[in-house]
Amino acid sequence: MRIDILTLFPDMFQGPFQHSIVKRACDGGLLSIHLHDIRDWAKDKHQVVDDYPYGGGPGMVLKPEPVFAAVEAVQAMADPSGAVVLLTPIGRKLDHALVMELQAPSRLLLLCGHYEGVDARVHQHLASLEISIGDFVLSGGELAAMVLVDAVARQLTGVLGDPQSAVQESFASGLLEHPHYTRPADFRGFTVPDVLLSGDHAKIARWRRKESIFLTASRRPELLPGSDLTAEERGWLADMAEDS
Repeated sequence: MRIDILTLFPDMFQGPFQHSIVKRACDGGLLSIHLHDIRDWAKDKHQVVDDYPYGGGPGMVLKPEPVFAAVEAVQAMADPSGAVVLLTPIGRKLDHALVMELQAPSRLLLLCGHYEGVDARVHQHLASLEISIGDFVLSGGELAAMVLVDAVARQLTGVLGDPQSAVQESFASGLLEHPHYTRPADFRGFTVPDVLLSGDHAKIARWRRKESIFLTASRRPELLPGSDLTAEERGWLADMAEDS
């Protein structure tokens, strides 16, 4: 997969992409990341990329000319062309389902906004998809792009050491992931549940499933309608509600 990132601050990406899962994906040839400075497509000698908003108001707006020119030039650098993803607070919220959509194509172009935002014509006539990572505002789209790349990279086949890691993560099944424990079995009097020490894989799987459902019900109940629960599992929830 190829990801092109268009930004005013390409140096921001150097550290995060040189470690952990993203680095492993790049080193393994499963992912290639290409950084592009939007200022390189500014027409004047000062490389001005922003201007005052029409109608007045605070802040500056990223101009359409360098953005369109940058995207068009970067699209021509490789085949096939990729979807242009604009990172913006008004976009579709990033979730597991959207991550799975994004890891399917072989190429993405991530466009990082800045200042008060980008000219509306970028939204209307250039972006294929607009994505937000949450209901808050960042100084620019760079951090959001890093989050998106990390989330997508770990879904690429062969990136994670164990293929089941991605399958069992939170949200992959519509539920939050069950709790994890490791050695020692007794830490300061806080003990690991006996079932996890039993060696009975069927009982362990049942315990994990129940814990996952209960955790989702208590922390993110809005996820439950979209999960595929059996009649028995719905009975667990009913019993939990009675006990609370």
